Parts: sequence; C-alpha cells; structure tokens
Amino acid sequence: MIILYITLNVFNILQYCISIALSDEFIQFSLCIDLFTRSYRIFGVQRRPDNSLFFKEWAPAAEALFLTGDFNGWDKFSHPYSKTEFGKWELILPPKYDKSPAVDHNTKLKVVVHTKEGQRLYRISPWAKYVTREEKSVIYDWIHWDPPQPYIQIHPRPKKPTSLRIYEAHVGIASPEGKIASYTNFTINVLPRIKDLGYNCIQLMAIMEHAYYASFGYQITSFFAASSRYGTPDELKQMIDVAHSMGILVLLDVVHSHASKNTEDGLNRFDGSDSCFFHSPPRGEHSQWGSRLFNYSSWEVLRFLLSNLRWWMEEYCFDGFRFDGITSMLYHHHGIGTVFTGDYSEYFGLQVDEDSVVYLMLANHILHTFYPDCITVAEDVSGMPAVCRGVQEGGLGFDYRLAMAIPDKWIQILKELKDEDWDIGNIVYTLTNRRYGEKCIAYAESHDQALVGDKTLAFWLMDKEMYTNMSFLSPMTPIIDRGLQLHKMIRLLTHGLGGEGYLNFMGNEFGHPEWLDFPREGNNHSYHYARRQFNLVDMDHLRYCQLYAFDRDMNRTEDKYGWLAAPPAFVSAKHEEDKVIVFDRANVLFIFNFHHIKSFQDYRVAVELPGKYPFSSHLSCHCLFPLNHTLAFLCQATVHAHSAPQSNDGFVSYFFNTVTSLIF
Repeated sequence: MIILYITLNVFNILQYCISIALSDEFIQFSLCIDLFTRSYRIFGVQRRPDNSLFFKEWAPAAEALFLTGDFNGWDKFSHPYSKTEFGKWELILPPKYDKSPAVDHNTKLKVVVHTKEGQRLYRISPWAKYVTREEKSVIYDWIHWDPPQPYIQIHPRPKKPTSLRIYEAHVGIASPEGKIASYTNFTINVLPRIKDLGYNCIQLMAIMEHAYYASFGYQITSFFAASSRYGTPDELKQMIDVAHSMGILVLLDVVHSHASKNTEDGLNRFDGSDSCFFHSPPRGEHSQWGSRLFNYSSWEVLRFLLSNLRWWMEEYCFDGFRFDGITSMLYHHHGIGTVFTGDYSEYFGLQVDEDSVVYLMLANHILHTFYPDCITVAEDVSGMPAVCRGVQEGGLGFDYRLAMAIPDKWIQILKELKDEDWDIGNIVYTLTNRRYGEKCIAYAESHDQALVGDKTLAFWLMDKEMYTNMSFLSPMTPIIDRGLQLHKMIRLLTHGLGGEGYLNFMGNEFGHPEWLDFPREGNNHSYHYARRQFNLVDMDHLRYCQLYAFDRDMNRTEDKYGWLAAPPAFVSAKHEEDKVIVFDRANVLFIFNFHHIKSFQDYRVAVELPGKYPFSSHLSCHCLFPLNHTLAFLCQATVHAHSAPQSNDGFVSYFFNTVTSLIF
C-alpha cells in the first residue's frame, strides 16, 4: 500500500512538472529550465553592454512602482516602472553623458511601491545583491553593488570527497574578541585551523543576509545578499577561493523553509499584499518561528528560490547546501506538537505538503543536473523515508541527511544518567538506526547544543571545573580526567559508527568552554559569549590542546582508512555489564570500554579472520588514553588473532583500562 502511494504520488509530481514545462508562460518567458533558474540575470538590476541599467520586479498586487535613490536625489516619482504581463514591472535607465551607468557603484536605491489602497511603501528589491545598515539605523539599505574590478576566483572546486568531514562554522563568532568577526579574519585565522584539523568541508551559517543577528542567520531578509556584517561580497568570494585552494569544500546553510516578517528590508508584503511570495495567513505564517512561509506552488516563487540556489553556486562558487528546517516544509503541521515514531502513516497522508515536496525534488534535480558534484544535506528531524534517494526513484534527491537523534541522545545520557547506568545497547541502536541506502551525517553536538539554555558536551562533562582545572600546572582532578576521556570517546564512537559523514561545530573540537549567546536585549547586547576562544588551543599549558590534537588525529586516521565511505559497521559486541562496544568498519577494529571502574585482562573480541591486527598508535598515542595512565601498552605494535577451536572465526585477546578506546 505504501509503495502504491509513493508511485501515485510520484506520478502526480511528474504530471505537475510536465504541466509546468508545457505552460504558455514557460514557453514565453523562460524558454528552458536553465534560463528560468538563472533569473537573477534578468530580475533586480542588470547592467547591459552599453552601460544602461535594466530593472525588473514581480509585484502583482502593486498599483505602480518607482525607483528612487542617490542617483536621482531621492525623487519618488521621476523614474516609474512600466507594467508588463503577469505582475512584472520593468524600467530602463540609459547611461550618463559620459557613458557610465546612471547608478554608481556602492550607492543606495529603493523601490517605491504604490498600492491599490493608496499606500506608499519603500522596499528593497527581493533580488538585491548587497544590503547594509548604518550604525544607528534599524533598517537595512539596498546598495547597488557593481565594482569596477570584481574579485575573480581562480581556484577550481575540489573534487567531491568520498568521506565527508564537515566543520560547521559561523563567520561572525570566529574570533576570541568580543565583536563581529570578518570574512578576512576567517580566511587568515580560521581556514588554516580547519585544514590542520583534517576537515574537508565547511558548512557556513548565517551568510544569507538577516537583519536580526541573534537569529543565528535563520530569519532571512535578503536572499541574494551575503551578509555585510562580515565584509563585502568580494571578501566572501576570496574566502571561498582560499578554502578551495586548500582542498576544502564550502556548503551554504540555505534557508528556504521560511523568511523574516520584516517588511521594509524583507520579502514580507513586498507588493503591499499579505501574500506575494507567501501563502496568505494563517497558512503563510509559522506560529512558533514568527516568520512567513513560502507558497511553493507559485511559479514566481519557484523562479525566485531555484534561481537563489544557482546564484550562490555560480556567483560565489559554493559547493552545495545544507537545507535548514526541512521538517517544517514537509508537513502542513510543520512538526509542531508532533512526535514521530517511525510509523509510515506519519509520512504519507494529507498532512504532507506536496508543494514543498515537489520544490525540494526540483531543487535537488536542478542542482545535481547542472552541478554533478554538488552536495545537498537535509535537516529533517522527522525521519521522512526516501529523503536521500534519487528523484528518479521518487525520493527527494538529497545526498545526506543529518542524524539528529545522535546529539540528543548524548545530551540525554550526560544530563540524566550516572556512568554505571549507561544503556550500551541503546547507544549502539541510536548510532546505527538509519535506513540502508540513505547517507547520514553523524555528529555528537552541533550549534544547537552550544546555544544558551543548553550545554556543550564538554560543559556537561566538566562544568565549572573548566574554569579552574584545565591547566597542566594544576593537579588532574577526577572530573577533568573523566571529562577529557569521555569527550574523546563519544566523538570517536560517533565518528566511526554513526553515519556516512561527520560534523563538528566550531570550537567543540577542543571542548570550547561556556555557551553561545548572541548580543540581545536580555544580555545587555554583550558579545562576550558570541565568540570562539581559539586562543585557548594556542596556550600550551592548557589541556584544550590535547582535545584539539585528538580531533585532528581522528580525522586524519579516517582519511587514511576511509570508514565513513565504507558500508555500515558490523557490531560484534555491546556488553551491558562490561560496558564494552566492539565493531569493525573499513577493516578497522574499534573497541570501547565505557566502564567507569573495571579494567579487563585477556578480554576476547571476535574478528573475522586470524592474523595480525596492527595497533593504530597514530591516533591513540595522542589522546585516546587517560592522561594518568601509562603509555607502555601502546608500545605493543601488533596483536595476534588466533583461530578458535572448530571454528572459522577468530578473536583478539587484549588488556585495557577503564574508559578507554582502541583502534586496530
């Protein structure tokens, strides 16, 4: 019955796509999907070869449109748009007498919208490519960005890696200083760290312009504009170019699930109506996020959003996207008040928003058609089946999905359970509970756990002692000793068992202390917690450098053996009493002892074949073992596996201490 539903659903989607492709509007205005999804070359403002400027907007409910700005002394009526078909408006500005464009680079513009109700509204073009805000102003301004010598990227995109190791980053907090950091700072000071750590991909948050900094970049106001808080568009292009020169891919955290309610500097009520790009209320409003929801069945909304994806791919040379808030898009209930148990009735029914599903299928199809190495990641908490299957199979077409249950499980364990009460079977189940053939990005923690109101793994493990006992100059305390060990083991277990990709949020690799809180009214607009203290790693007398070294060596070891690209692991042991987990993946044997007091002598672990199993001291020598335990055992370079009597199987017999990990 489920298969029949999927088949019928795909048939309806195909019919929908065919009807779009055959429509008169498509033939007349778009000619082909390539032009349609590159509408940023037509809408907004375009400089023509003769230096005349062509302006075009979609404002179906408007009575009249005018252009004003620095170029005409802010005359509100001197430059009217002409209305064309389907709610479109156009304006051509001839060049100046010296043949230069009528609007100078880096000057302000506004669209003046006259409504049928007699209102006069001042708006920013939805296609604006650069917006800024003056220091004492609340509203952003549309800036005409057309530099005479734009930055040209010279380094090609790196090849799509088989093992994806993602460093989730926010440019604005990427500095120890209490201020908004810049693209240039990220290029000079952060990219080399990411390269050294062994990550081959960066997921950039809060790049699309958002008026409210504390929204973490999830209340977008200008979809085609790179945030001016951190610098200019050219500085972002340079940052991505330098990342590519290091062999690092860059993904954009794209927000197409909703938009800010702002009117003067956002999409909301652009033409004076309560719809335009969105559904009319109540369907067009998100009750919890306080934002507007797109009308994905609208032809012009599809044009806008699909073109937005291609803009970031082509103008800035991003390598793909992490799609935020997919759960809200997939269902009419937006996931609010819904508990997903995995029953298929939760995923196939009238509660599914088919318009959104079609949009996501189209987005992935277009991206993978024009950019075969493009990577797309879905943030879906519901577990919708086939999110990471091809569009041709009836799936949504994503390459990866975030394994969002894993970080929640680790936080729950650390928050609620004593060490002796850890449920080893449940931990393994959570790490391996994913659909075969749908790739997952595993992570022990992301930005969600770092935000104020929650705690990072390091803070749950060591809490206030991080302020006083992280120095080598002070004695090792039991809390710090346990915290350092478990921080490493949790990350390694997640890395090896949890998915086909791995993600880390910036700073968590070295156990960044404290939480993340953006300046807002509630904290007196302080930047104290809106920063990452990379300087802690550079202080040799602090233990943070050990966590950093472990994370680096973990990624480098994965790069050597490639377990993320290998088939799912075979778990040979999950012993509740011993608190032992054993699995092998990519010909690598992982052994974990989570017991808080027991060490084991001659502990037998099953292996597939008899032979020698080299000890991976490259990773373990640096930090896998407790700091107060001897490293003498690490000198044993090999461990023998002996055939069991009357069996083709084998075992390794070994010794390990409490709270220890081994890799062979």
